[in-house]
Amino acid sequence: MQTTLVVLLVSLGVVLLALLIVAKSFHSIGPASIGLVNKRLARKSLSQGNPVALRGEAGFQGTLLMPGLRFKLWPIFAVSKHPWVQVPAGEIGVVIAQVGQPIKIGAKSGEYKAEFGNFSDLEAFLANGGQKGVQRPVLPPGTLVPIHPAAFLVITASRVYGTPVSHELRSMAAGRGGLTPTAFGLTPAQLQVTVISPQGAIDMVGIVTALDGDPLPSGDIASRLGGFEDVVKMHSAEVSDAEIIDTLLGRKNELHNNYQDFQQFVTMGGRIGLQHDPLLYGAYLLNPFLISVEMVPMLVVRQGEVAVIKSFVGLPTLDTSGSEFKFGSIVRPGRRGIWQEPLRTGKYPLNPRIYASEIVPTSILTLNWASAVSQAHNLDHALSPIEGKSREGFVFKIDLQVQIHVSDTKAPKVISMVGTMQNLVNEVLQSAVGNHFRNTLQRLEAIRFIETRDEVQSAALEAITEYLTGYDVETRGVYIQDVVFPEELVKVLTEREIARQEKATFHEQQEAQHARIEVERARGTADMQGQLASSQVSIEINSNTAEARAAEARGQAAYVETTARAEATRVEVIGKADASRIQAVGAAEASKVQAVGAAEATRAEAVGLAEAKAAEALGLARAEGFEAQKRALGPQATAIVAAINAIAEGGVNVVPDVLVTGGGGGIEGLAATLIKRLGAGGTVTAADLSDSKSAEETPAS
Repeated sequence: MQTTLVVLLVSLGVVLLALLIVAKSFHSIGPASIGLVNKRLARKSLSQGNPVALRGEAGFQGTLLMPGLRFKLWPIFAVSKHPWVQVPAGEIGVVIAQVGQPIKIGAKSGEYKAEFGNFSDLEAFLANGGQKGVQRPVLPPGTLVPIHPAAFLVITASRVYGTPVSHELRSMAAGRGGLTPTAFGLTPAQLQVTVISPQGAIDMVGIVTALDGDPLPSGDIASRLGGFEDVVKMHSAEVSDAEIIDTLLGRKNELHNNYQDFQQFVTMGGRIGLQHDPLLYGAYLLNPFLISVEMVPMLVVRQGEVAVIKSFVGLPTLDTSGSEFKFGSIVRPGRRGIWQEPLRTGKYPLNPRIYASEIVPTSILTLNWASAVSQAHNLDHALSPIEGKSREGFVFKIDLQVQIHVSDTKAPKVISMVGTMQNLVNEVLQSAVGNHFRNTLQRLEAIRFIETRDEVQSAALEAITEYLTGYDVETRGVYIQDVVFPEELVKVLTEREIARQEKATFHEQQEAQHARIEVERARGTADMQGQLASSQVSIEINSNTAEARAAEARGQAAYVETTARAEATRVEVIGKADASRIQAVGAAEASKVQAVGAAEATRAEAVGLAEAKAAEALGLARAEGFEAQKRALGPQATAIVAAINAIAEGGVNVVPDVLVTGGGGGIEGLAATLIKRLGAGGTVTAADLSDSKSAEETPAS
């Protein structure tokens, strides 16, 4: 009975063991998983250096358990589940082979063959000479593939797929709870899809550096597929410089799919190191172990500019500038040196590590020697107002503006002479312009400089133009913008100007007073116009009166002449005297209006003269009358008549109105007659005397 119990217990143990073996031998593999089989017992051992068994050796088996219910007899086989490799969108998967042949000495990646596919077929990889290490292709975003976890490690930005076989990596994985990209020297950013796009308003290109491949030829600093053999042929065919530049800038990246097919890159002769052709806009699947990309701004040449190119790669230098040019080598595009043909307006994917570009403004360039700088460029940021001393020691500060122009065809030579446009401004122009104005100031007095500012500016233009001609730079203008004078000179000039202005003010005031005098004179003349008109009318009236009196006098003179020549002469003389008197009176009146007080004096003098002349004329007339009476009456009778007339003019009665006398003869009768005539207010004429004489001679009846 005990034996039976033992048999039952053994049988039960065997059954339980069998059930346990069966239970552990069945494995359910999920739809996105694979089963890695590890064979614990085998007669054969793995070959050294290979962690995967392909011929039944102990260790990780090459055949994977695919999704489903799979049987592997336990405990001979142990099965571990692993997820399929899945590369998220925007990421890449870098494959590292832990199996295969060793890579070549000096190489950093294993050669890739089309038979490898996406590394899901381990046997094909090993059968076609797959090599250990980093694989050149990368798994693109969205990849979902069952890759042997012991044969390959796949690194993505978020996780690492596979089981490391090295003790170091396993220890690292155990300590961190799993491997991360940093364990392989990568950052998550490096495992992203490489995207080249503008950064804001700046266009970018990707400068590529290959981290694997054959070494560069001696003397080269960058790799260009095929070298520059195509440029040599173009030089021989006398192709234009512009076409050669297009060929150099025309990328050969399509030959290796923009470095994404690294195996093709190496096959086409790609070398390790800096690459000639950059990457343009786009998204690229680049292996971070093999390709490094640096983002740099694209070369942009704007309107009014050219880019002078200094090439550090290409064919050996062959100078084309001629023996007269002593400032460096000017070469055709494709050779080392400064290209004789600059790049004009456009955008160029130029590698700045091998082609240095110097932007040269070809429009008129304005440079300010002042505190402010130009808004169009920054070339004059180091310029400041020019300081100089005049002959007397006054310190001046001059704000200056200089306009220059560099021709596009001469830009390469200008850059060859000065290096950069900044050097042209700082090293050439600053010293030339500053020294010229300092020398000019030192030769002139301060006042002279101020007074001859235009001449100084013209002389500066001529001197700077001549100087810059030696650099193939045109001078378009030199302008003195402002001059900051020393305080002591400003004080002197201010006082002088104030004195000048005061002098001008006094002169204006004097002119104003003169004008005021003229105004007052005109006003006085206007105020006296009435009196002047009245005096002119009086002159005309007096003149007319004088004419009338003259006419009357002439009539009386004619009458007297008719009756007696003496009487006529007397009347004529009296008329002339009266006319002269009236004329003198008129002249006196006119002079009175014009000469105020002097007119009265002149009139009095004229009246006196006129009366004198009238008396003189009257006397002469009487004398002539006396002569006529004397001849007619005789001396005695003439004397009597003269006496009687004198008494009559005096208005004196010397006899009574009635006089009775005795016979007295003829004289008495004549006297009586004359006295009677005179008493009646008349005058004695020759006829009266003649009548009296006749009466005396005729006896009374």
